[in-house]
Amino acid sequence: MAASHQDLRTKLMAISEEFRKLVDQHHSYDEQLQRLAGKTFLNDQEKIDEVKLKKLKLRLKDEMERIVQQYKRGQTTLAS
Repeated sequence: MAASHQDLRTKLMAISEEFRKLVDQHHSYDEQLQRLAGKTFLNDQEKIDEVKLKKLKLRLKDEMERIVQQYKRGQTTLAS
């Protein structure tokens, strides 16, 4: 039975320090974006920061997905 994507993420959180660091940083960026989203008005610097944070957050998400896919391939190879 194949593990769900969330199950794999949970397992990687337990076994991979790199993955945990990426998740922690992703959450940090998300919290910063939420603070910005809570403001009525963003000044120019905050708008720039918002764009940067979104790009950084997306880059981390892509990296986490790469690790999940590598783990899946490793599991498939081991199961064969």
